[in-house]
Amino acid sequence: MAEPDAITRWWRRISLRAKVTGVTVGVLALGLVVTGVGTMPILRNLLIDNVESQLPALVTSDLVTITPGKDGTGFSAALKDEGLGLSEYFVAVYDTQGDPVFSGGGAPKAVKPEFPASFPLASATLEAGRGDPLVLRGADGSEFRAAVAVREDPKSNITFIQVVALSLDEPDHIIGTFFGVFTSVALVTIVIAALATRGLVTLTFRRLGRVESTAMAIAAGDFSQRLTDLEPTTEVGRLNGAINTMLDRLDASIAQRDRSVQQMRRFVGDASHELRTPLVSVRGYAELYRMGAIKGDEDTARAMDRIEKEALRMGVLVEDLLALARLDEQRELTIEPLDLRPLAQDAALDLRAAAPGRTVTVVDMTAEASEARPENSDPAITRPAPTTRTVPARGRIPAILRRRPREGAAVPEIDFSEAVVAPVSTPPIVLGEENKVRQVIANLLGNARRFSTGDSPIEVVVGADRHRGVGWFSIVDHGEGVPEQIREQIFQRFWRADSSRTRDTGGAGLGLAIVASIVHALNGSVEVTETAGGGATFTVALPLAPSRATPEHLLQDTQPIEPLDLR
Repeated sequence: MAEPDAITRWWRRISLRAKVTGVTVGVLALGLVVTGVGTMPILRNLLIDNVESQLPALVTSDLVTITPGKDGTGFSAALKDEGLGLSEYFVAVYDTQGDPVFSGGGAPKAVKPEFPASFPLASATLEAGRGDPLVLRGADGSEFRAAVAVREDPKSNITFIQVVALSLDEPDHIIGTFFGVFTSVALVTIVIAALATRGLVTLTFRRLGRVESTAMAIAAGDFSQRLTDLEPTTEVGRLNGAINTMLDRLDASIAQRDRSVQQMRRFVGDASHELRTPLVSVRGYAELYRMGAIKGDEDTARAMDRIEKEALRMGVLVEDLLALARLDEQRELTIEPLDLRPLAQDAALDLRAAAPGRTVTVVDMTAEASEARPENSDPAITRPAPTTRTVPARGRIPAILRRRPREGAAVPEIDFSEAVVAPVSTPPIVLGEENKVRQVIANLLGNARRFSTGDSPIEVVVGADRHRGVGWFSIVDHGEGVPEQIREQIFQRFWRADSSRTRDTGGAGLGLAIVASIVHALNGSVEVTETAGGGATFTVALPLAPSRATPEHLLQDTQPIEPLDLR
């Protein structure tokens, strides 16, 4: 890049206030100069035209007295008002041969024009016929306008040539006066404009000075500074608004960075702690074996069993960490329409297979009220008809979810036959990736199973809300519940409550974090509320699929949705 020249460097060193003032005054001065230079020639021509318009009347007037010669030849002439000395015009008289007879007129000390030495009758007649004024000069170079007329004296019948000239001193004097007055007024105007512009610029830039001081304070580390002048109709007001917005985003970014740093530090520490414990156990058993402390087949089998369990625990933890890392990378998901009802049924069957002593119920809130459950279907996996076809006001949980089963109730058998899907007005078909949604349901069911007693029922509620454009499912347990003060924290990574999430009953604290990450990636929402009668209800809401969705445009127009209130 070429170095700037001296003029550019000088211009850059000038303050913005001086630039604005100088440019404004310079443009004003240039405008005044152009106005004056353009006005004076026009005004002078008008004044000259006014002088020339007087000549025809003067040249045809009786301005001189003709006196015939004594010998009957020739004549003499004299101004009629010569004695008064009031004539402003100059007169020259020629005979028909063109010889000068008389010249005079004008003020006593006025510069006289230089009339032609000879003016024949033919030339006079030609000039009089043209009608254009003659241009005469004075001894000092001053300019005159003159007219010619061929006259005949009525008394003596003498024909003579009369030339009348008017000086242009008066128009030139007027022009000189105009120039002096205009120059004085222009200078005063420029001075006043410079002072006014300087004051106005200073007053305006005072607001920019506040911006500068605020910027300096922010540069010094005070990010709480904000600008108060936010008038949207002014440039400074819009600048202040933009700066405030920038500062708010900067504060949010810094706060987010700090939270990310703290979360990363905690994540690394918790991951190290979680991995260190099984590694210490494995290393301990290996050292015991090497030192000969483990003897016999029974002790060796017990040690290998413990090493295998710790290895499995490490494997699960690493898989969870890998899943979170992949979600953090925000890889593109395969979005397609998914029906939540078969996903919920499959998850309920899996849970019943893993925990036969539990009652697991699938509640389809979208089924028609008149539809009845098939007679041969499993009573533990049903779709009880709701009282209304849509989610009730404030999303109240149906009465079936508020009742606990009686103690000692018989455990129903599992029926793996396909459930009959009842006609629905708004089917719970959402946009998502099947494996991810299944993982969310599985994690929430595992969480409900872990933090409730072995004979406590679990309900999987499926519904849809066309008005909000969401399909949702809820995992309802009747365990100890989640206190309101920690409901926002349970979705953080490695977060575990001291009262329940111990190593005996809880995992590494990544299950709900994975749920939150997956739901966020699918433009959905997840929340936890209290189950009526005690327990926790986890609700996941996902965008409903369009009625005629195709894979090419499933990813379009999917916006994050608000949490569904089922309280």
